Amino acid sequence: MKNRIGIILGSTREGRVSPQVGSWVKQEADKRGYAEYEIVDIKDFNLPFIGTTEDTTAAKAWNAKLSEFDGFIFVVSEYNHGMSGALKNALDSAKDPWHNKAAALVSYGSGYGIRAHETLRLVLSELQIAHVRTPVQLSLFTDFENFTTFKPQAIHQDNLDGMLTQLDQWTNAMNTVRK
Repeated sequence: MKNRIGIILGSTREGRVSPQVGSWVKQEADKRGYAEYEIVDIKDFNLPFIGTTEDTTAAKAWNAKLSEFDGFIFVVSEYNHGMSGALKNALDSAKDPWHNKAAALVSYGSGYGIRAHETLRLVLSELQIAHVRTPVQLSLFTDFENFTTFKPQAIHQDNLDGMLTQLDQWTNAMNTVRK
């Protein structure tokens, strides 16, 4: 049975480009056939910020969805030198479904999303998610036409291949840890 990998779209802002990036990642990943990939948009879950309501319906649905996956690819945008508040809240709204799984990161921003990428790695470590070394880092200046239409440069293909290979290997390894 193939592993299941959730491609987490980490932005909920109006005009976001994460759906385009996530679709590209899924299309490319599907060609390799390592796993079954599914785009998971945190916007669809309407997660309230922790402590703002007693209603746990959205968090329960979020946790149930995450439990379906063996690993993750995070599509993370950089806002104010870090990840979006919505992504941080989504990470904090689950616990056990993250543990002992593997993840890869695809980031974008004016500086390739590097600072968002690095802050996300810190949080993933605390959540016991084994993150692979090779990322895909995209620039709003060179990989997006008019900063809105995603047109990735061919140079990203090698990193994407390496990232997906590492994610497959680490997902298989983490499956044995969870048993």
